Amino acid sequence: MNFRPLKVIATVVLLSVIAGGCYLPVRFDAEIELDPHGYYSMIFDGYMADVVLYDGIKTKKMSPTDQKSRIEGLEKDINRDSNVKEYKYIKEGFFKVHWERKGDLLKSKTVTFLRRNARIISLKYIRTTGQIVMEGIAIGKTKAEQLIENGLNIQGELRLITDAQVTVHNATDVKKRDGGKTMYTWKINSLLNQVPRLAIKL
Repeated sequence: MNFRPLKVIATVVLLSVIAGGCYLPVRFDAEIELDPHGYYSMIFDGYMADVVLYDGIKTKKMSPTDQKSRIEGLEKDINRDSNVKEYKYIKEGFFKVHWERKGDLLKSKTVTFLRRNARIISLKYIRTTGQIVMEGIAIGKTKAEQLIENGLNIQGELRLITDAQVTVHNATDVKKRDGGKTMYTWKINSLLNQVPRLAIKL
């Protein structure tokens, strides 16, 4: 790799749900590796729900024809992302997805799972401030409670591995690894959990 000196601040935020969107991670395992120079890898493996489809099936407000159309559209929508390595519709609005991407954030500027209009986790390089920010918009408490009451919740684990200097984090577990790297882990078991955050600065 062609490492370049850079002052970097990274803030990690895992979205509980997509604000204004319709995809919700319900059970997942996600891992991010980030070095102090902007090189990254991101992997998301888990089950998600199409909230609109789930609600339509649960409330019986969506006809079988409309369900079929929505399922077909869902498959096309997810698979148009070349970073999706596996997609499988399960049932009742739930689907499995495996997504992975790696590269140089200083060149790509923004990396988003799933994409910009359906954000779960995102990394962004801000050239004017020399920052790398991983962020999203957390769902509000009222909306979270509504989703939970409707039978949807979140359970998963997010890990961030880095050898950069971490200044702030709210990880539930921290472990040193070989090679000078540290793994920060967030165990998430509710939409009402605090949003994971971590900051890195050279």
